[in-house]
Amino acid sequence: MELLIQNAKLRDRNELVDIAIEKGKIQIVGTEIYGNALETIDAKGNLVLPPFVDPHLHLDAVLSVGDPRYNQSGTLLEGIQIWGERKPHLTKECLKANAIEAIKWEVANGTLKIRTHADTTDPTLMTVEALLEVKEEMKDLVDLQIVAFPQDGIFTTPEGKNLMVRAMEMGADVVGGIPHNEFTREDGVKDVETAFELAEKFNALIDIHVDETGDDQSRFVEVMVKETILRGWQGLVTASHTTAMHNYNNDYAFKLIGLIKRAELNIITNPFDNSVLQNRTDGYPRRRGHTRVDELLARGVNVSIGHDSIMDPWYPMGKGSMLQAANLLMHTAHLSGYDQIGSLLDMITVNSARTMNLSDQYGIEVGKPADLIILDADNEMDAIRLLSECLYVIRRGKIVSQTQPAIHHLKFKDQTQRINFKR
Repeated sequence: MELLIQNAKLRDRNELVDIAIEKGKIQIVGTEIYGNALETIDAKGNLVLPPFVDPHLHLDAVLSVGDPRYNQSGTLLEGIQIWGERKPHLTKECLKANAIEAIKWEVANGTLKIRTHADTTDPTLMTVEALLEVKEEMKDLVDLQIVAFPQDGIFTTPEGKNLMVRAMEMGADVVGGIPHNEFTREDGVKDVETAFELAEKFNALIDIHVDETGDDQSRFVEVMVKETILRGWQGLVTASHTTAMHNYNNDYAFKLIGLIKRAELNIITNPFDNSVLQNRTDGYPRRRGHTRVDELLARGVNVSIGHDSIMDPWYPMGKGSMLQAANLLMHTAHLSGYDQIGSLLDMITVNSARTMNLSDQYGIEVGKPADLIILDADNEMDAIRLLSECLYVIRRGKIVSQTQPAIHHLKFKDQTQRINFKR
């Protein structure tokens, strides 16, 4: 064996197990595995999970906060304006350096699979070219999918559609769109239809920024549902954000969620950006800026969590932690029920792997790639509550990241006591 993990707590088993790894794949999952191993890790009863998956990130913008200025209003529209001001001065070297650094942050936090959006509205397509190079250079550390993403809209410029075609020809994996950002409702519908046409042409997945607004009249998810069902693309299409759904009247939302389930549409919610950017014009009372996560889950829809931004014009904070994103969503989406805690972990693991169409190569099962993480927690509740560190991140059977958690010593009444925040 190349690696033996002992005393691992898996989510679906009561007893502790050992995991034997050889040639980068899981060979055995069982109790009391004997034999020689080049390296052995004692998980000490802590949770061992498949790696976190980030299905929605913008690596072309990460770590650019304040360049050329800060987003003072905190709105989505000002963020787009700042990105537009930055693009003429952006260099491929800077973009790649920031993207690679952010990938390392995510890996250290346990994420080994990422879907990133690459802006296609720059006629040079430098962002697409740069992220394709990053994908190749970082392939031993992370699996990267690239979305051809028309940040300013496909039909807001004469060359928008051709740029999308060129991006797919260059090697983008997924077709994007942004219908609510087009000039008219009619162009928004055409935006969605174009995404499906390109996906059929290039045999690619679809992931569209859709209804990312507080406007309850923004209703392009229904167009995605229609195209998915009529074209037979169930399970291969993703709707990102869908924040307008929060503000729909309940009768319409009930009907729409049923259609989303019928279409097997994947939904990605992005707690960091959605909570900060949406419903800024509400005044008070102020609505929550995310989609109807609890209702979608209750109806059997596949919902994932994305990080979206890391220190960029739209969100000035973040460190690439999917556990932090899940913790935030627990609060803002009212997902604190005991059974819902497990759903939060699903949304950053198995659900997101399904969204990225990676399920056949994902999970702790014999024969699958040995991509694993070991958390500093022995149960799901503590993993979310404590924002647990990844003690080990294992990629294809090799340890690629190791973390020593902080140790807290409290001195009181002439005694020193270690505090670990666990009861």
